Amino acid sequence: MSNENQISLSAADVEKLLQDPSTKNRADTAEKVGSAFAEASLNADERLIAEEILRSMTRDAEVMVRAALSESVKENPDIPKDIALTLASDVAEVAGPVLEFSSALSDADLLEIIQSRPSPAHQMAVARRENVSESVSDALVATDHEDVVVELVQNDSAQISEATMIKVVEDFGTSERINSSLVRRSSLPLTVSERLVTLVSDTLRDHLVTHHELSPSVATDILMQTRERATVGLVKPGVDVMDLEDLVDQLDSNGRLTPTLMLRALCMGDTGFFEAALARRAGISVVNAYTLIHDPGKDGFSALYRKGSLPEDLFPVFRAAVDVSEETEYDGGEDDQSRYRQRMIERILTQFEDGFDSEDLDFFIDRLGRKSAAAS
Repeated sequence: MSNENQISLSAADVEKLLQDPSTKNRADTAEKVGSAFAEASLNADERLIAEEILRSMTRDAEVMVRAALSESVKENPDIPKDIALTLASDVAEVAGPVLEFSSALSDADLLEIIQSRPSPAHQMAVARRENVSESVSDALVATDHEDVVVELVQNDSAQISEATMIKVVEDFGTSERINSSLVRRSSLPLTVSERLVTLVSDTLRDHLVTHHELSPSVATDILMQTRERATVGLVKPGVDVMDLEDLVDQLDSNGRLTPTLMLRALCMGDTGFFEAALARRAGISVVNAYTLIHDPGKDGFSALYRKGSLPEDLFPVFRAAVDVSEETEYDGGEDDQSRYRQRMIERILTQFEDGFDSEDLDFFIDRLGRKSAAAS
């Protein structure tokens, strides 16, 4: 065997090698043997010798030696399974190359390592593998470790199911690293894109629209719903009228004092916000708006509604919402706002049998908004 990469070590050489005090010599030899193992010219006897040398080196006390061995065999598909598993179960420095590259490891092997070696470094190496399967992706996400999930979603070849992607968004929705990595994947399910559009920056939102077939109108609709929910959430019971007016003025200046936002606030029991909003749109004082909205003769609200340039087809809904709000009170119990909202929607819907889901305020408001837009 004249080729310098071929095996030329006897059993005596192996024993001497194992006792050699020089770590570097053993590491160099480990690299040589590991590289030579891929040679097609090895006969059966030589291959058996090489395998025994490799097994001996997996037991070397020095990490440097085992790491050199792992690096040299990481892309060899013919490495014996027991050697691959021994290296993959070693400390992270040794295991990393094999976990990331070795095709000798099956999905079952990887799942076992993910569960038995709860080290983020091991799991991150698996996450970087080419074509990670859905089952392995599921296990990596289940570790609930942000660094591991970042590595996985950055790996565009990794196969990640829609359900698992949604879990990632739900569990790590505040992580800019994960959201950014998801947005930049080559493909995303629409359901995931829809969730992400409300969480990411304007730049990443533009990327979603451009690269994942999410139309600007859909992105805008989702963003608007999220902003409206957040805006209504700012209005707490007992908030100062002047603060309300400042908020309403700012929303109007930014073009966000929408009919759906006003209806959402009314359905949530925020009548003060609604009164201030309608006053702003009509250009009158809040005191006068309050008087007109709650006019027992009903004509006052009708005139104010028209002056506020709200959609004519939504007038019956607003009228019903105002009437119901005057008849509905908070019960003072825990989570009474949710019950108030539910009672409001249910009572409004009894007057509009239009197939709305009374359990879902967003769906109710969205349907009304779309109907109004279509009619205009």
